[in-house]
Amino acid sequence: MTFGDKLTKAAQAHGPLCVGIDPHPSLLDAWGLSRTAEGLERFALTAVEAFGGRVSMVKPQAAFFEAYGSRGVAVLERVIADLRDSGTLVLVDAKRGDIGSTMAAYAQAYLAEGSPLAGDAVTVSPFLGFGSLQPALDTARENGRGVFVLALTSNPEGEQVQRAVGPDGRTVAQTIIDFATVRNSGISPCGDVGLVVGATIGETDADLAGFNGPVLAPGFGAQGGSVTDLKRLFGTDMRNVFPTSSRDVLRHGPDVSSLVSAVRRVQESL
Repeated sequence: MTFGDKLTKAAQAHGPLCVGIDPHPSLLDAWGLSRTAEGLERFALTAVEAFGGRVSMVKPQAAFFEAYGSRGVAVLERVIADLRDSGTLVLVDAKRGDIGSTMAAYAQAYLAEGSPLAGDAVTVSPFLGFGSLQPALDTARENGRGVFVLALTSNPEGEQVQRAVGPDGRTVAQTIIDFATVRNSGISPCGDVGLVVGATIGETDADLAGFNGPVLAPGFGAQGGSVTDLKRLFGTDMRNVFPTSSRDVLRHGPDVSSLVSAVRRVQESL
């Protein structure tokens, strides 16, 4: 199965919600856990217990694990393995982006079969040129995995680059969208190259009409994104839109049943 096939099947079973596992220090504090590798592991595995088998996709934020060095990366590897064992798709939020052999190495780490850091997809940054992503795009397709490419993020600084207009009159974001559209051409029902479009970006003139791939919409919930925002951005047909909620769900921990209830409430709202 392609990644698009897997994601479509998961959404049909559980709805479109993607839940993040973001072990932010303030959340560790709120859960009564220490800011150590042991606290990180307890936090992350509790989240896996609550989310595994209940949502279409889970997105661990790699940076919060890397902050604890090799022990933190080992926890991330276990999170990926346990979620995949539960039948839940894993999107590793690593936002990697580089050129040549370095990008190829990132692709091997996060997308190659047998790598302990390989989930079902990874986030990547195209701002060294969309062509720089080729090793990741190829490795993903070869292994039935996916890639989510940053396009329109909701951080204020992103506008300087993403909405800049090139010589052909297109914004950088639109150029990224167009490259991703071509990459997914002819694939049904959903391509393996996704886009990241923030739920709170406000108004945009980006054209997503021809894009045949998944759209990750972070910022839903605690960051202010609402169902109304999603409809305004993507229209009424949101079959391939996957809103992401992290803190809005995680703040209900550490009780597993409370986390499960929070997930269900967000799913119902969607």
